[in-house]
Amino acid sequence: MSASPTLAPSRPPLEGRRASARAFYALCSRDAWVVVRHELAGFLAQSLLQPVFFLFVFGRVLPEIGAAGGGYGDQLLPGIVGLTLVLTALQNTALPLVIEFSFTKEIEDRLLAPLPAWLVGVQKIVFAAGRGIVAAVLVLPLAAVILPDGVNLTDVNVLGLVALLFFGGIAGAAVGLVLGTAVPPNRINVVFAVVLTPLTFTGATFYPWAGLDAMPVFQAVSLLNPLTFVSEGMRAALTDLPHMGVEWVVLGVGVATVLFSALGIRGFVRRAVD
Repeated sequence: MSASPTLAPSRPPLEGRRASARAFYALCSRDAWVVVRHELAGFLAQSLLQPVFFLFVFGRVLPEIGAAGGGYGDQLLPGIVGLTLVLTALQNTALPLVIEFSFTKEIEDRLLAPLPAWLVGVQKIVFAAGRGIVAAVLVLPLAAVILPDGVNLTDVNVLGLVALLFFGGIAGAAVGLVLGTAVPPNRINVVFAVVLTPLTFTGATFYPWAGLDAMPVFQAVSLLNPLTFVSEGMRAALTDLPHMGVEWVVLGVGVATVLFSALGIRGFVRRAVD
């Protein structure tokens, strides 16, 4: 049975907040050290193998054989960056949680730290979002090598890109927290197979959302996918191609971040004290 953080001795409010901040930082530092020292190769392979092949096949092979337009890589790149951001954050929240809750019981050690259980869940989201951001940024130099015309970053909206990386990563990690706490361990592979494929192909990754005007039903379904707003936001930040209105991108990413963070943290606390 997991140790409940409510059993810790009471502290004055300011001292308690400082202790929680130190513990939060220590958990993030420890996780970062583990990734750099022991998991770096696996992290890079897990995060970058799929986007590299998407960029190569869809952005280089298809245009060269005439199956796609020559400028398709420019439309594809923002979607691949958004996909990498969201999926990396999602997977690096959900899979470790399943393992920690069911096999290694490592979550019990984390819950003994001097911070509330809900803040342990927040740390999971923040760290996974950081991994997603790193992977998404690494896609850009890889795309510069893979795509025939390279990558043009002269007109990038830097502020918009930074904001989207942060909140898109948080949204993806929050979805992962929901899956990691709501799905039984013996069902996680099935759920991933059912969730990830629709998430990938309805998220405006390979096409601009505005291009679906001729398919209004599919266009409407795409709005249920948080990745759609991240991909369209990336098109707005990285290119001058047609894209969804920025106000709708902000609304969609904001709603997804708040909704899934609330559901995920609630589910995490419930599992933690169970």
